[in-house]
Amino acid sequence: MNALSTSNVLRIGGLATALFWLVGCSGLIPRPTPQAAFYTIDVAPASGALAPSINAKDMPTVLISAPRAAAGYDSRQMIYVRQDYRLQYFADSQWVDTPARMFAPLMVTHLAAAGAFQAVYTGASAAADLRLDTEIVVLKQDFLTTPSRVRFVLRAHLIDGVSRRVIAARDIEATVASASEDPYGGVVAANGAVGKVLSQLSEFCAEGIEAWQKRSSTP
Repeated sequence: MNALSTSNVLRIGGLATALFWLVGCSGLIPRPTPQAAFYTIDVAPASGALAPSINAKDMPTVLISAPRAAAGYDSRQMIYVRQDYRLQYFADSQWVDTPARMFAPLMVTHLAAAGAFQAVYTGASAAADLRLDTEIVVLKQDFLTTPSRVRFVLRAHLIDGVSRRVIAARDIEATVASASEDPYGGVVAANGAVGKVLSQLSEFCAEGIEAWQKRSSTP
């Protein structure tokens, strides 16, 4: 009995020691890094063109400048807020490109589809009647409310290509509630907000060319 008990004690002690070393060494084994998820902003143009109140032959050409982004919004990081004045980034979710670079082709597509311009250019050296300058001021998922919301603010300036005078300026804003409290919910809401801003931007440009046409026809 004593020999058997001693054997059992030794066996149990050996197992405990092995388990101790396994647990201790498990902290040294590298853990797999979570795969990052990459998301796009891709909004199809709304069906139906605008109906500007000027003749087609009088429609101007427009040069669309590369959009800029305010400080903090010029990277691929997806921004959210849980505290006022503090911008935070999702660790494992990013945009496939900076919001400004993703927004540029969307502007061209939507303005061309709106039919407010005779032609739309994007080349820096292109000559045009008007120039559209834009800046992304805010694009963030706000968790200070429930449900969270994505807020997108775009600053737009429509400028006379000859005189360099500002014809129209506006901060265009849209806020869309998120369907889920996670990065993907924010992505869907962001696409919705961008779509709304693009529609407003087309209307803004249509109003601007009417003002430009009236100014150009004044002796």
